[in-house]
Amino acid sequence: MTPEQSTLPTTVADAMRADLPSVAERTVAAIVVEVPSYADAFAGDMGRTIGNAVQLALGGFLELATTGGGADASTPIEPALDGAYALGRGEARSGRSMDALLGAYRVGARVAWRHMAASAVAAGLTALQLARFAELVFAYIDQLSASSVAGHADELATSGRVRRRYLDRLGQRLLAGGAPEDLADAAARADWEPPRTLTAVVVPAARARGALALLDSRTLQVSEDVPAVDPASDTTVLLVPDAEGRARAALVSVLDGREAVVGPARPWAEVHASYARALRAVQLGLTPDGTAPLDTQRRLAELVLRADDEALADLRAQVLAPLDDLAAGAREKLTETLRAWLLHHGRRDRVAAELFVHPQTVRYRMGQLRELYGDRLEDPRTVLELTVALGIRLPAV
Repeated sequence: MTPEQSTLPTTVADAMRADLPSVAERTVAAIVVEVPSYADAFAGDMGRTIGNAVQLALGGFLELATTGGGADASTPIEPALDGAYALGRGEARSGRSMDALLGAYRVGARVAWRHMAASAVAAGLTALQLARFAELVFAYIDQLSASSVAGHADELATSGRVRRRYLDRLGQRLLAGGAPEDLADAAARADWEPPRTLTAVVVPAARARGALALLDSRTLQVSEDVPAVDPASDTTVLLVPDAEGRARAALVSVLDGREAVVGPARPWAEVHASYARALRAVQLGLTPDGTAPLDTQRRLAELVLRADDEALADLRAQVLAPLDDLAAGAREKLTETLRAWLLHHGRRDRVAAELFVHPQTVRYRMGQLRELYGDRLEDPRTVLELTVALGIRLPAV
């Protein structure tokens, strides 16, 4: 086909251009009827804006077809292409898929083609030129559709990254603590619905990935700029929604084998207290039982007693002073006997079972202790101090 056959004659293009406002109006009307989800969007000022966009797209096509650039359907006019891209982004921002917009393109192409072809034939377009014109119309619509799809995808990617940044900042603020109103504002910016409670879980980053798939979708992950955690470590913090009561057992089960430390459930805006508890357990070197995560709610006594290790060591040295003159072996045996006697409330058989000795051995050792302590073993204050001092075993130095 010659260049003359592949372009619209100027007289035909001028006639079609004069009809563009009417064609655009009819195109919009048809889209409203055939794509119901756009009925509200096309009302009022928005409808006029979209009508103008349709007219721009049609005008851009006519310019392309008239100048001969339309012979290559891969080079559409930039303003129309940019407008289609912006429409795709707008659909993504509105939370809609591309289905409605692509449907609108199909309806628009059909209606616009019908009316523009009628104008072209009335202006003297030949059958061969009309066939080429049809090819250009639908190739042009394909290009606009592709541009809108690209805009939609780019907007989703961009908004996803932006939301992730907001979620990261929210998690960092929650760990650091802050005014409830500030945290609520941060949650709103991140489009995150606050739960009743949050539970902080400290876990190696590599172990967190599998757990996230099994946890509440609102779970926040904080891996960067975590307060009080060495930036060089691979530690991450998960903030798990509504994991109190029976749900805590499910959380602990999910974290089995992941080297996790689980803080207590706290009102969501106070989760920094849950994190502080879990972090304290990590800093104290408390270890989990087997593969199960370390549940700080089951280790409260140790956390309380280890709140000041130096004070605990001083207390232990003070209350065990009566044993100072004994040989190391004898001192250790009597200390363990005294600890078991306190924890088992003096039940000799249970003390013997724990120490793997005969009850008579327990009786003999307690006789030695009574000689060393005298009446102080009957003093409630002394018993309290001994129980606190010996209630847990301090780590070896």
